[in-house]
Amino acid sequence: MELTTDEQQQYSRHLSLEAVGMQGQLKLKHAKVVVVGSGGLSCPVLQYLAAAGVGTIGIVDEDSVEQSNLQRQILYTHKDIGKSKVTVAVNRLHALNPFIQFNAHQTRITKNNALQVLKPYDIIVDGSDNFATRYLLNDAAVLLGKPIVFGSIYTFEGQVSVFNFENGPTYRCLYPTPPPPNQVPNCSENGVLGVLPGIIGSLQANEVLKIILGLGSILSGQLLTFDALSMKQSIFSFEKNTANTIKALEEDYQVSCGVYTHTKEISFQEYKERASSYNLLDVRTQFERDELHIESIHIPLDELPERYTEIADNKDLLVFCKSGARSKIAIKILQNDGFKKKLVNLKGGLLSAVSYLQK
Repeated sequence: MELTTDEQQQYSRHLSLEAVGMQGQLKLKHAKVVVVGSGGLSCPVLQYLAAAGVGTIGIVDEDSVEQSNLQRQILYTHKDIGKSKVTVAVNRLHALNPFIQFNAHQTRITKNNALQVLKPYDIIVDGSDNFATRYLLNDAAVLLGKPIVFGSIYTFEGQVSVFNFENGPTYRCLYPTPPPPNQVPNCSENGVLGVLPGIIGSLQANEVLKIILGLGSILSGQLLTFDALSMKQSIFSFEKNTANTIKALEEDYQVSCGVYTHTKEISFQEYKERASSYNLLDVRTQFERDELHIESIHIPLDELPERYTEIADNKDLLVFCKSGARSKIAIKILQNDGFKKKLVNLKGGLLSAVSYLQK
């Protein structure tokens, strides 16, 4: 398989690089890379891999474009709101480079489909935003014998590494077990600087190209950290833990990572229709409540184990936070403490309530 005249024109700056040249560009053309997620990290990864001429690119995501995505997810515009992210991404990337193949996987990666979806590809890029998916991708990569290029972001900080490269250290060697649920960082709750995923995603794309081209030193057994405010970048080394043997995918990654999928949820509209049936519990911080609140009991999540007895038990309890993540943790705490009334989560949190009231 040779490069066409148009491809040679498209990749002329690569062909001029002695370390890449025609041989390297053909390696890129033959490569197959799958990117899990099509959000903030994945947008720059996808753009640079497509521009570089990676021959086959898979994109795995089930989400649609939301307005809040546009602050950092640079593949999308206002015209795309409500549309499938994967569909929009493929169309935009094909316009950038029509000489490569895109595979759209309009689905959520799960224990049941991970091995099948990931198997055809040479390299996995983790553009996810939650611990359950990270552990699932890590374990699937180990079982398939494929490297995984990892990136994560939180507020002003980011991390990059390459796991399972040539049987090297994995994500579980660095983070053997998920953090406690009440310590899980959440970008929708705490925010993220819009430019940060562009920086970290570009570093991920760089690692992918290095792996394909066989250039430089790969971030295997190394964790790169970046602080956007100080511009400090550090690299920490970690060793392979031979005790971390993966023989099969876990039964339920959501539960093992503290994501409670069976919590009953209702929308704010449903709550309004039956408001007299519920007491309301706000588990956000005092700072968040001072900025915006609705009439409710207020006990911050970190104070709930000591103060839950302050909650009246004459009605069922609707628990809410900003986006619906911390309130699920609060419900688990109350269940463990034996709260007697029905516990319900406000789907989408206070953000969904504000959207409903603004209609």
